[in-house]
Amino acid sequence: MNTRASAWLFARRNLLTLCIALVLAGLVPNLSAAQSAPTQPAPSSQAAQASSQPASAQAYSLPPDKLAKAITLGHISTALDIIGSLWGMAVLWLLLASRWAAGLAAWAESVSRRRWLQGLLFFAVFLFITTLAGLPLDAIGHVVSRHYGISVQGWGSWLEDLGKGLCLSVLFGAPVLLLFNWIVRVSPRRYWMWIWLVSLPLIVLSVFASPLLDPIFNKFEPLTKTHSALVAKLETVVARTGTHIAPDRMFLMKASAKSNGLNAYVTGIGATKRFVMWDTATDRLPDDEILFIFGHESGHYVLNHIPQELSGMAAGLFFVFWACAGFAGRLARRFGVRWQLGDPYSGFIPLASRQGFVVLLFALSVAGFILQPAGNTFSRHFEHEADVYGQEAIHGLVADPQKTAVSAFNHLGEAWLEDPNPSPFIEFWEYNHPSVQTRANFAAHYDPWANGGRGRFFDR
Repeated sequence: MNTRASAWLFARRNLLTLCIALVLAGLVPNLSAAQSAPTQPAPSSQAAQASSQPASAQAYSLPPDKLAKAITLGHISTALDIIGSLWGMAVLWLLLASRWAAGLAAWAESVSRRRWLQGLLFFAVFLFITTLAGLPLDAIGHVVSRHYGISVQGWGSWLEDLGKGLCLSVLFGAPVLLLFNWIVRVSPRRYWMWIWLVSLPLIVLSVFASPLLDPIFNKFEPLTKTHSALVAKLETVVARTGTHIAPDRMFLMKASAKSNGLNAYVTGIGATKRFVMWDTATDRLPDDEILFIFGHESGHYVLNHIPQELSGMAAGLFFVFWACAGFAGRLARRFGVRWQLGDPYSGFIPLASRQGFVVLLFALSVAGFILQPAGNTFSRHFEHEADVYGQEAIHGLVADPQKTAVSAFNHLGEAWLEDPNPSPFIEFWEYNHPSVQTRANFAAHYDPWANGGRGRFFDR
């Protein structure tokens, strides 16, 4: 899925990252069945066989007119994503080099004598500035998405969603940034470790709260309300997988008001765990393909992908925070005087000042950009496992699991206009799901029950 296709997706993404004070820096991939992304799946003999097929035998293809659009759209989206990441880092650097960050801190101190209020004002305005700086690129992305017929969201609705996301970012993000800044002040030597410890429950909380915040941007209703027959079929997959996803945990999202894309996803943990299907998918996909998508999403829960991702992220962030603390410290020592980082309250510890804390955010943004391929590789592995699980889960429930999965991927790729042959480097760097071509090729050749074999997750 093109994450810049609509403002509500932009807002949701930034809400989660900003609520954790930008420390995740894009390292948290969404577990979404229809999100397009890339590279090779986890090694297997079937995957190797699929990837070795000649172009004429590729399982995913587009008609010539859509193929040309998909290639152009892919180039534009890649350029916007890379430029957006670099621009985000540049904005933080400019705030420091121009001393705007220092000026903003001085302004906050002139407004109130209460230190906590000064901090809230500083970080609220900081979040507003960084959001405003990214607005032109996001607007271009929305123009492109509308031009290619992926987004149908009007500009009024787009700006409304952007405003909602900004308000939520300020409401939750500013206090978190203030908390992290305070930790730097009270523990200037070991602050990175304490921030890491505090970030862990915040990450879990953000996953738990995500389904509760989603209705701010979109309308949801129980899937049983309009698709009771489909729910009955989905319960056969539930029985086979043992996921215990009750009908009241299945929701329909009215995505058609904003997008022509197809999507389904699992979200939340514990009491907020749920399966969400876009109405564009239920309206345009046959039930067999929806069963496969549901099987894929069930795989994320059965295979404990969310806990594994959170655990892997926790381990990775420990080293990210440690490295970024060292990098930020070197930047502060070199440019501290020029950037006016010191302040009397912090005892002239550069990173402990509010403007100095922006240096740490800059270091984290650089780390997030550099480590993006690592996070995406991690995600692609899980998505491939879920594809395998989904195809095995519908074995015996649909006439031809291979054909069903391949058809679902073709519908997915066509809806999002994904290039059938993306650059391997772009796949490696940006895709958090295997490419549609990789997924379809694998599905076309995956038949573990042939000649009396057994599946990876199911015996029959």
